[in-house]
Amino acid sequence: MAKNLVIVESPAKAKTIEKFLGKDYIVKSSIGHIRDMPKKGMGIDIENNFTPTYEITADKKKVVADLRKAVKNSQQVYLATDEDREGEAIAWHLLEALGLAKDTPRIVFHEITKGAITNAISSPRIVDQQLVDAQQARRIIDRLVGFEISPVLWRKISGARSAGRVQSPVMRLVVEREREINDHAATSTYKVKAELTNSALEVVDVKLNKDFSNKAEALEFANALIGKDLSIASIEEKPSKRSPKLPFITSTLQQEASQKLGFSVKQTMTLAQNLYREGAITYMRTDSFTLSEVAISAAEKIIKKEFGNEYHQPRRYKTKDASAQEAHEAIRPTDLSKPNIFGIEEQAARLYSLIYKRTLACQMSDAQLQKTQVKINIFERDEQFLANGEVLTFPGFLRAYDYLSAEDKLLPNLNQGDKLKLASFCAKESFSKPKPRYTEASLVKKVEEMGIGRPSTFASMVSTVQDRNYVTKETREGAQREFQLVEIKDNSVVESCATETVGAEKNKLFPTSVAYLLNDFLVKNFNNIIDYEFTAKLESDFDTIAADGVAWQGVVQNFYDPFHTQVELAKDISRDETHGVRDLGTDPKSKKPVSVRFGRYGAFAQIGHKDDEEKPAFASLRGELVIETITLEEALELFNMPRTVGETDDFGIIKANYGRFGPYIQYGKKYVSLKEISPEEVSLKEALELIKAKEKFDAERIIKTFKDSEIQVLNGRYGPYIWNGKKKGKGQKNITIKKVFGDKSPADLTLEECQKAITDKPKSKVKKKKTVKKTVKKTAKKTAAKK
Repeated sequence: MAKNLVIVESPAKAKTIEKFLGKDYIVKSSIGHIRDMPKKGMGIDIENNFTPTYEITADKKKVVADLRKAVKNSQQVYLATDEDREGEAIAWHLLEALGLAKDTPRIVFHEITKGAITNAISSPRIVDQQLVDAQQARRIIDRLVGFEISPVLWRKISGARSAGRVQSPVMRLVVEREREINDHAATSTYKVKAELTNSALEVVDVKLNKDFSNKAEALEFANALIGKDLSIASIEEKPSKRSPKLPFITSTLQQEASQKLGFSVKQTMTLAQNLYREGAITYMRTDSFTLSEVAISAAEKIIKKEFGNEYHQPRRYKTKDASAQEAHEAIRPTDLSKPNIFGIEEQAARLYSLIYKRTLACQMSDAQLQKTQVKINIFERDEQFLANGEVLTFPGFLRAYDYLSAEDKLLPNLNQGDKLKLASFCAKESFSKPKPRYTEASLVKKVEEMGIGRPSTFASMVSTVQDRNYVTKETREGAQREFQLVEIKDNSVVESCATETVGAEKNKLFPTSVAYLLNDFLVKNFNNIIDYEFTAKLESDFDTIAADGVAWQGVVQNFYDPFHTQVELAKDISRDETHGVRDLGTDPKSKKPVSVRFGRYGAFAQIGHKDDEEKPAFASLRGELVIETITLEEALELFNMPRTVGETDDFGIIKANYGRFGPYIQYGKKYVSLKEISPEEVSLKEALELIKAKEKFDAERIIKTFKDSEIQVLNGRYGPYIWNGKKKGKGQKNITIKKVFGDKSPADLTLEECQKAITDKPKSKVKKKKTVKKTVKKTAKKTAAKK
């Protein structure tokens, strides 16, 4: 019997820790949370000071039973869940569920190393109730929001699944940025670049110190420049430096992994968590920039050995944010003598390398540079040409972490007063740009700056808005745009026009049609849910509970009272108010109005009106199209389906179209899904290949068919069965042959036998149960009424 039981969150973490502890210890895992509020009902007694009801979740009953058995067989129990508030809450739930004493030792560590574990065991504390209360307040408020607002949204907004307290402001950021982009009116200017040569015919790249607001100004300057004397007015040299970035915290790791490695926020956190559980890095959910003295000392030894004494510069960082509470140290390797780790998946190894280099670089010297600016006068003109050079004189931290370009930009040998000649000249029309769309990483950076959420919630905030189909991550090709050029060639001014690709995006976040709808509804009716300052203030309130012991019930009460009032008012809002129609114009063919709106199955375009004698035509919005920005031309294009692909003797007319479940090919009464080719692009040859593949599959699947009947005997996943020829949702019935006919050969079944089996098939047991329940309820009501 083991004397000591250590309970952690994850099985992987348990295995790693068990290596460091002797035979007197056994390490068990709770596999995350073991208790939560019940799935049915709110689980919160609002009238009794928001008292929550907790129960052991169904999937954790066996885990808890095993832990209880282990507790009975141990003399001492240690709670070693993660050191953030969520980990503290899990420790408290373990305390309650396992019937442990309140003074049960609680140990915390921010790295899984032998030294850290041993130190934690020797200096335990008890569960911090203030941290538990802070997490409990967050959980209860989030539960109240979800439970009360979701039914309102289901009734008022098609496609809206829920509106989380933290996710809603995140969705709002994406919607508002997209509207800024759509509202941006691009203005053009002409930027001048040129190549000059010195007496040795060495080229100097220069740019003009001003932009021109229109083509006429650019032309006037170009004509005036021909034949003008150019001379160097001044050469200014000054030293410069670049300092290393701070060590990683949760948000900066997510941002850098996105920019350098192309990882999603969720992927980064999954890999980091695995590295932590393997003991390779310190705790990954942190907003502290602090490094331990042990880590600083280890970095010093490695830097001096690998690069030399001059490359070492000790730095002790302090966290600016007073509310930093998730952990006590930045994210770093637990062993700085290992620049790489082997035996793990490639992506995890790449992330570890990034963390290692950043940690080492933050303890290294600044990079030293020499910057040069040359100003060149133009005879009888106020404008000047500028040439800039940069030379790296000492690489410093760039030796370890070259996130900045270390390439020299050299200038030829120049002196004040030197004469230069014009070799080439180009004034290019440039257009103003709106703010960029968010990436996952830049969205995390924004919410952190605004104080929305905490390190433990960043990844879930970004992934949840995508999981609920409020935001999509897309790569778009962009479109061609013309721009004007003014050049000097052979001492003559030449005008020309060229094209460039604009609007191309890679892994950027776009709002869906339902996001616009939901955002506007929340802004109008639930400002406290979606307001940035309010959300940040609530996060600050949670910090106050954790740090100062403020009663969590008061924070919940202050939030709930105005929120509940808004919920009650929102129930009276009509669906028409939330599902406004956007009129696009008139269909030139039918002369009927064209509009877009949101319906039961998503956004769609409509030609005509519901009151017209002829039924309106409908088409779902596809691809990048959203209600907010779709044009009349784009809407009319949707009605060009179905498209006739071709016709053959074997399969008749073949059509391509979009359906509720995606694009498809239709031939006769049969359908084939289109996976990689759009209905607009699929050729007859490609369509026939898909059709023949389906016919072959069906031939192998069909056992028997009957003349003048839709009924078929088919081979299925669970054996032969009878199909009545109807589609799912339209009376489909499948009868397992073995259950009805025993060992009879499916090929020997007659049409009459199949028809009888279909007719005799009983209704599903689930429906019977529901019918019984309804009958019981009705009977109970009648009985109560009689009494």
